[in-house]
Amino acid sequence: MLKFVLPPRAAQNTEFVARRLKDVMEGDGPKETVTVEWHGRPLHVGVIDMPLRDLYYNPATHRIRAQRDHDPALAARLEAEPWLDESQDYLNRLLVGKPTNPDEPDPEFVALMDSLREVEQQEPGLITHAGILVNGNTRAAALRELKKTSIRVGVLPPSFTWEDINEVELSLQLRPDRRREYSYINRLLAMEEQELMGRSAEDIARSFHIQKKTFYQERWILGVIQDMIGRSRTGEGVQLAFSDFEGHQENLKELHRIYSKAAASNQDLADQIKENRIVAIILDFAKTQTRLIGDQFHSKYLEKSLPQNIRTAPEGSGTIGIPGLSVSVSAPSGSVAQARAVTDQVLQAKALATARAVPAETRQEAQKVVADVSKGVRRALDAAARDDRLKKVQQTAAERLDDARASVDQCVSDLTVAFSASSLDEEAFDAALVRLKDSLAKLARSAHRGVSSRDEGMTWLLKASGYEA
Repeated sequence: MLKFVLPPRAAQNTEFVARRLKDVMEGDGPKETVTVEWHGRPLHVGVIDMPLRDLYYNPATHRIRAQRDHDPALAARLEAEPWLDESQDYLNRLLVGKPTNPDEPDPEFVALMDSLREVEQQEPGLITHAGILVNGNTRAAALRELKKTSIRVGVLPPSFTWEDINEVELSLQLRPDRRREYSYINRLLAMEEQELMGRSAEDIARSFHIQKKTFYQERWILGVIQDMIGRSRTGEGVQLAFSDFEGHQENLKELHRIYSKAAASNQDLADQIKENRIVAIILDFAKTQTRLIGDQFHSKYLEKSLPQNIRTAPEGSGTIGIPGLSVSVSAPSGSVAQARAVTDQVLQAKALATARAVPAETRQEAQKVVADVSKGVRRALDAAARDDRLKKVQQTAAERLDDARASVDQCVSDLTVAFSASSLDEEAFDAALVRLKDSLAKLARSAHRGVSSRDEGMTWLLKASGYEA
């Protein structure tokens, strides 16, 4: 959990907040309060008007946790000196930007600004006595954009620790009626933080309004993302950020489903599918496309479609040492090792392609690698899609016959009911049988032209329909 020293104006803000609270409590007018949940109990705190110029964005807010590393240099400065103007400006930039790309304005933030412009502030924010925004960071950013000078805020007790602040922020944000939810990756990081604090899976799932199995799915997905970020680190010291995986929620959830299903019978196959799908995900292919990546995708399609310089897996031994321990585990099989090698090269090229801290020539070379691999993956997916369509066409005729068989079986049951109630329309039944006979004759003629075998089913069809070649 991130913890920081108090900001420079903490003493002045504490004095000012105490004076404002005293004025509110001793005044004759209505006393506004806001209720927050703390340790499972409601906590009612007083609301005051607070000058925006004196407030600080919360550097530990979960809202932009995944985006903090968007600019590594500013992220390092933010962690070391969060109250500097430069660090606070960086937080403002992340709060107003899109979760997937903080350099672009977030439409939801624009909508929030429009709402505040039209109807003013409806719900108070929340601050500490030191002037740190606990809830309402984005609202404060929007009000500042609108050139407002103050914000209505509830004030937490002066004894609150950073742990208390984090708990309150999460409880407020996870209410189902919130206007602007955390981004997907920020929710995953918040779940991880809660687990590291020792909370049970049941409690965390309840807090986030999800099922326990969904919690385990989300933790698996975050583990995959963290692994991919680590593997993307290059010799130049750059790597992908959490925000690079924003916008892929459904793709990542489907990855978990297909991986779990495959791992139940073949771990190597599951790992290979995971590696191939991660490549497609990080290259921004849609879920309908990545769904085509199955057990034979790498060997049948991808391997022959990739650029020549990215096909070969690096040489390795039969075991892998575990850092810090004097033990080794078996290395992945050849197919998995090759898939991992491709994934690693793509992850590192993607990291270099968007890095600011590398020479332009290096960045351009990486961008070319990403473009070439994207073309190769697209060719592989197109080939897989063609085969998938052909397979579906081949299966359609048999599936329709199975549907017809089910209808005949249902007809048997319907006849029994009709006989018992003496309600069968025999004339209509006979007419339907004639139509069925005509259809069987058409089916026999068509099948006779294309089906070469004369197994039991075809023999019966030709005889039952009275078809003569």
